[in-house]
Amino acid sequence: MRTPELETISSAAPPRCGEGCDCESGAPAVTDPQARRWAWGLTATTIGWNSLEAVIAILGGILAGSIALVGFGLDSVVEVASAVVIVWRLTRFSTDRDRQERAERRAVRLIAVSFYGIAAYVTVDAMSTLLGLRDEPQHSPLGLAITALSLVVMPTLAWAKRRVAARLGSVALRADAAQTQLCTYLSAVVLLGLAANALLNWWWMDPVAGLVVAVLALREGREAWTSGELCDC
Repeated sequence: MRTPELETISSAAPPRCGEGCDCESGAPAVTDPQARRWAWGLTATTIGWNSLEAVIAILGGILAGSIALVGFGLDSVVEVASAVVIVWRLTRFSTDRDRQERAERRAVRLIAVSFYGIAAYVTVDAMSTLLGLRDEPQHSPLGLAITALSLVVMPTLAWAKRRVAARLGSVALRADAAQTQLCTYLSAVVLLGLAANALLNWWWMDPVAGLVVAVLALREGREAWTSGELCDC
């Protein structure tokens, strides 16, 4: 059985890109089996970590009444779905390229809608908390632990992905590294809110952090939605 290989840049002539597309030049694809293995390992690690992160964050958020933590966990769920779409795109081979691209665009836009849904849910819940319509969030040692760990894991993964992407000339992996780096900022925001609540009893920092999560989810959703309109890098 043929082993799927990570796609790099097509040897065919590069497509004409629209504004904002970050495609590589028509350089030849890089043959680097070790880098491909690293790329698959990093992708699997990302999916595994985000899955664990989602379960712990959502559970901890529900127990503590922390909308920032719940939003953080839901974001991780969508990140896993996004990574699965990328894996599918890199491994699937079809002679009908147009049909394959249409299916990918629908999947990516479904992910974008999921991000928008997270943003709406977190915004409503955060505002309800700030207005006194919900109970104040409690301290969450579990949330502090998972977000602190994420601040170590995510930038490490992003750094490794950038190095492997450079070796492979893979735009997809480089974009995924940027997404992983964004998750680092998200972790920092949520950790700040949880720490302020735990150390200073500033409960309002939790819903404020939740609103920042909503803004970042909107940004991710917009990028996912518009990505289908760019050329196939």
